[in-house]
Amino acid sequence: MTASSTSTRKLIVVTGATKGIGRAIARALVQEHGCEVLAIGRTAGELASLQDELSPFGDQLRTLVVDLAQPGSEVVVQQELAGRRVHGLVNNAGLLITRPFGHWSQDDMSQLFNTNVFAPIRLVQALVHAMDGDPAGHVVNIGSMGGFQGSSKFPGLLAYSASKAALANATECLAEELKDRQVRVNCLSIGAVDTAMLQAAFPGYRAPVGAESMGTWIARFVLEGHNLFNGKVLPVSSTTP
Repeated sequence: MTASSTSTRKLIVVTGATKGIGRAIARALVQEHGCEVLAIGRTAGELASLQDELSPFGDQLRTLVVDLAQPGSEVVVQQELAGRRVHGLVNNAGLLITRPFGHWSQDDMSQLFNTNVFAPIRLVQALVHAMDGDPAGHVVNIGSMGGFQGSSKFPGLLAYSASKAALANATECLAEELKDRQVRVNCLSIGAVDTAMLQAAFPGYRAPVGAESMGTWIARFVLEGHNLFNGKVLPVSSTTP
């Protein structure tokens, strides 16, 4: 890979890239769109296997093991990027906790909001200087139909759905905050996708959409969606359980 071709690649940061939709997004960005990806996750072994899988693409994939729920984790990401221009950020990392109503603890709810809402906001704050400019940077927050106003709701998911609703609202606020900096922010409220997280929420249910097809679609949206959308919360769902 020549230095000039490296400099023209788009650099996309993908969190929660160890499995499921996040892994599929990272793979599609590298394989189908020729992007450079910084894949972030908590599990070193899973990131190493993704690195091995994409080894034919040389240095297009970089990995970083960090728990974004931990204070200061956004600084670790910022330092890893070393001042490089970032064209896209996919806040895909998420946490699911299910509880019958009456059994939610403060710790449960704090964990959900810390991972699903506060961590993405902190990461945007840390990377905004690397994303502003021309062409516009694009933040894509991966939400859930459970957090989409007016959608079907399900028992046991109260705090999870509330955290995803907060992420949707934060998306609208971030778009307003950053509109003069050429950084655009959208939220994709994902419906039923056949992942381990869906199985944990709805045991035995088989979604009609797989992680690979959803990841491929989201990868393209990261690169093109900001040309048509900003500050939007978009339902991406063929079905809910």
